[in-house]
Amino acid sequence: MRITFVHPAGFNFVPGQPDFSVLANRMPPIGILSLAAWLDQHGHETFVHDCLGPFAPPGIEENAELILATDPQMVGFSATTSGFMDAVDMARYIRQKRPGIKIAFGNVHVSSIGAPLLEHFPEIDYLCIGEGEGAMLDLADGKPPQDIYNLVYRDGERIVSNPRRQRILNLDELPFPAYEKLQGFPDAYHLPLFSYEKKHGATMITSRGCPYTCSFCDRTVFERLYKVNSAQYIYDHMKHLRDRFGVYHINFYDDLFTAQKKRVFDLCDLLIAKPLGMQFNCAIRTGHTSDEMLQRLKQAGALMVSMGIESADPAMMERHKAGVTLEAVTKTVQQIHAAGLRAKGLFIFGMPGETPETVKTTSDFILSLDLDEMNMTKFSPLYGAPIWDECVSGEEGDFIEDWRLMNCLNFVFLPKGFSSREEMDALYNWHIQRFYNSKNYQRTFARRLWQHRWSLWHLIKHLPQVIQANRYFKANQQQLEAIKQNFPKHSRQPTNLVPLLGEELYADKVSTVKVSLPISVLKKAAEVPLQSAEMAEE
Repeated sequence: MRITFVHPAGFNFVPGQPDFSVLANRMPPIGILSLAAWLDQHGHETFVHDCLGPFAPPGIEENAELILATDPQMVGFSATTSGFMDAVDMARYIRQKRPGIKIAFGNVHVSSIGAPLLEHFPEIDYLCIGEGEGAMLDLADGKPPQDIYNLVYRDGERIVSNPRRQRILNLDELPFPAYEKLQGFPDAYHLPLFSYEKKHGATMITSRGCPYTCSFCDRTVFERLYKVNSAQYIYDHMKHLRDRFGVYHINFYDDLFTAQKKRVFDLCDLLIAKPLGMQFNCAIRTGHTSDEMLQRLKQAGALMVSMGIESADPAMMERHKAGVTLEAVTKTVQQIHAAGLRAKGLFIFGMPGETPETVKTTSDFILSLDLDEMNMTKFSPLYGAPIWDECVSGEEGDFIEDWRLMNCLNFVFLPKGFSSREEMDALYNWHIQRFYNSKNYQRTFARRLWQHRWSLWHLIKHLPQVIQANRYFKANQQQLEAIKQNFPKHSRQPTNLVPLLGEELYADKVSTVKVSLPISVLKKAAEVPLQSAEMAEE
């Protein structure tokens, strides 16, 4: 079968303007590249279309036409929450042009909601819940839908949710992602600016799942099972990227790269004994590392390690990031610097319980740490996260459920400690400027400027676009703010859906129960407020 996998662009808030964010960061869509390699390995023909790629057109119809040009028998969309409606619009166009093409959707948003999405979006034939390899291969092989675990599909007037299949236990059985199918890779894809020294850069994901539970994290795809690639597989994957594509820096985008300590030491041993001349960044757990591990990471080629801190308010940390303390954070940063590594802190602004005071406390703490880099995201609730019900209840704040804006770049949730989203934006901008204008950061940045010459050259090459974007925002600031405050939802986007697969999604072992409900029942259930989901299921 011919299958085309698609990475939707998601929503660009500035109407009529190109998405300038890709100038600072354009990373390969690893998920669909892995699926493409997997199906190729089993005798199918696959294509990959990245709507955020360097040669992709800006419009829905234009991208859909490029997808149709691959002459697919099935199209698979991997859509996050913010990219879901973009994918739906493309699927609708494809269905109108060629009704015979089968359309499958997967990724976190699909896994966390499940069956109700098929009731609202008739252009979608299948939902792949959880890991996609098994379900997509079964579909490509022509297996009957009723026999495919991890699949949600229509059977006449009924929507059927098949049981979850067993997770892939040996990730080393999977082929390397099909980077070669990505037009412009690696030259036109790049890591976040000033986060690397060597050219070219690429991303790798070497584990699935996370052994910890944070309030804001959706775990419906990989559930509670944490599985990893072996050290040898990772080494071979890195060597493959270097030898075939000239990649010399890797960003490991595992939720927690160092969770299994033995494989970290084994990988470091390989990279020290047989150096590849490559550098890498990875994520560690605050308070759960050691001087020895950090020193070995440095010897193996690590440049920077990041850690999720989220907040510096003790009550907020206890509520959303249990097990992490300010003392442990401070000590870990000191250990990182002592090992000769760069330290990056990850923070979230706007979760339930946030106030102007907690933000200012966090900002003060960030400056006290002398971090090399910092990322503060705007909180977006996710359907599959433990915190979802709390956010939509109305008790902790006001939530605008606009999927297109739920990309961690907009304050869709307004905690009751704030008077307005404008107040949140102003405080957010104050902190960002405070950090990057601080003497310590600017001194460090200036000292390392030559090390980041590839990032600097990238900016110089795209200087006309940067100037154009800056002029546009300055000239239209009031208009953009007005649009932002009165932005209409997508006309077809539902709200307050009831994830009917909730118990199955969080089960520790594969469910043996098949859920099969009439569409009328699903529609009724979708109208029930989320906090009444248990009563609806009864």
